[in-house]
Amino acid sequence: MEYFFDGFRKYAEFAGRTTRKEYWMFMLFYTVIYMVLLIIDRTMGVFFFTAIFSVISLVPSISITARRLHDTGRSGWWQLIAVFLPLLGLLILLVLVSQQSREDNIYGSKPAQA
Repeated sequence: MEYFFDGFRKYAEFAGRTTRKEYWMFMLFYTVIYMVLLIIDRTMGVFFFTAIFSVISLVPSISITARRLHDTGRSGWWQLIAVFLPLLGLLILLVLVSQQSREDNIYGSKPAQA
């Protein structure tokens, strides 16, 4: 859960790098919380809990993905591929964030493994 809160603490940091573990743990907790809120929404017959959570989590999700892409040696702007090529772009983005960390690059030194 610390990785999830750390993503929110660094919500405005688009510079720097994020390890693979930190990124995937953030996404795991994001997905679990989203699913729980979705079940609550469906049970209550409302749909605003997931919407509020999505809006609150939008900037932290974008920033942690940008930092993860920096760790692989790519610009954070690569996230736009998921917008311009909806399904194929999402698969490409998944491959890019899944790659191993690169050594020191223009985005900073290699982050320490937790």
